Amino acid sequence: MFTKINSAAILGLDCTPITVEVDVSPRWPGYQIIGLPDTAIQEAKQRIRTAWKNTNLQFPNNAGIVINLAPADVRKEGSAYDLPIAMGMYVAIEELENLDLRNALFVGELALDGSLRHTTGILPLAIFAVKHGYTRLFVPALNAKEASIIPDMRVYPVSTFQELIHHLTGVLEIQALPHITLEQFFNTTEYEMDMAYVKGQEFVKRALEIAASGAHNILLSGPPGSGKTLLARTLPTILPKMSTKEAIEVTKIYSVAGLLPPDKPIITERPFRSPHHSASGVALVGGGKFPRPGEISLAHRGVLFLDEFPEFPRIVLENLRQPLEDGIVTISRAQGTISFPAHFTLVASQNPCPCGYASDPDRACSCSPMQVDRYQKKISGPLLDRIDLHVEVPRVEFDKLAQSELAESSAKIRERVELARDRQAHRLRGTAYSSNSEMKNKEIKEYCRLNEDSTNLLRQAVTQMHLSARTYHRILKLARTIADLDNKDNIETTHIAEALQYRSKI
Repeated sequence: MFTKINSAAILGLDCTPITVEVDVSPRWPGYQIIGLPDTAIQEAKQRIRTAWKNTNLQFPNNAGIVINLAPADVRKEGSAYDLPIAMGMYVAIEELENLDLRNALFVGELALDGSLRHTTGILPLAIFAVKHGYTRLFVPALNAKEASIIPDMRVYPVSTFQELIHHLTGVLEIQALPHITLEQFFNTTEYEMDMAYVKGQEFVKRALEIAASGAHNILLSGPPGSGKTLLARTLPTILPKMSTKEAIEVTKIYSVAGLLPPDKPIITERPFRSPHHSASGVALVGGGKFPRPGEISLAHRGVLFLDEFPEFPRIVLENLRQPLEDGIVTISRAQGTISFPAHFTLVASQNPCPCGYASDPDRACSCSPMQVDRYQKKISGPLLDRIDLHVEVPRVEFDKLAQSELAESSAKIRERVELARDRQAHRLRGTAYSSNSEMKNKEIKEYCRLNEDSTNLLRQAVTQMHLSARTYHRILKLARTIADLDNKDNIETTHIAEALQYRSKI
């Protein structure tokens, strides 16, 4: 008998339909899978055979079984095709012609005992299923909550292959999971860090507040022990809470990467990623034979913290140029081109020189001028140009460290940040952007108009500081964010002046 089972392949964060065609015939003995399968899919033959035996089913060793994964010109990878292949084989072998599975989609990896293992990429598959008119989705029970956050879909949590057979043949029904409302997950965010416990550094805190308000990139430079890492790790605590749309975007990325926590069907905390400076270019931007998201995509709608910024290989850092500009990373391989979202806030920290004390008034620097120059030139000018705020982080004096009073809390700062973000969202409604840092030239021209005094100040700064056109536009966007924090409709001279303070003086 010949039968078809619906499944899907994940390409980046999107899916493409895959039809598992199964033909069972006694005429040509054999057991093969065709349609550009990878090694994991070829090994499915033995997993299914063993699971079949351990489910007390009689495997047809003398029959010819041909499984085609259509379309045949799309490469397939991973173990998620185990369940649709096994289901197609069972329907064809048992000749269940009256079983209507046209509106059902199957995905999952089989264990040797017939149980179903955790499978990556279930959330994109659920979104794909709804979009293409499927009404039933059969997934491993471990992934069912992840899929059930998408409405208008009956999600069936399958624990074993035998359980699925009993359900489809009417022996014992699997209860579909109810749709999970997401509100309960947005009220449980807890942070270990808090701005209230950071002593001193008011100027740096102000810069971080501006960065959080407009999703601007920031570079922290200062001697060792001045608090750069601590300040960077407190940034997520003042970022606005994620919207449902942003949470689903981030969850899709973590689902495909296999990093979604098993106890949480959706990620509601803004990501904070801090890769080591030994990370490769592929680890940072994504890639591989079958491309997977890298650190910049895992930091989508959150923070990417690059500590010891100059210690990263220059060729690795240069990969950040296009994502910082466009908010997306495009990976091209022989099999095709895949894009991953990468709207992140970059927080980089560095020492001013190899020994770290070039900017410290109390300790002498032991580096030669050539060493300092070589160290600072490890970061290219075009990359520094894409960082909106350049902030010096001085050593904290003892009197401030010994203060018992707490500073302003992250909750208070977050209130101001959220108000500024609300102003931006209202202004940018109807566009594809949600923050000032994302604005392009058209929006900058419309929303960043200057009065005569501001124009003169900016003209003088561009001339004396030899600023590029990109820097000019980034100053305008930064000033727009400062004006939003100040609850002003128009950019004023003081906003331009403050934005200019955060540019590199070198």
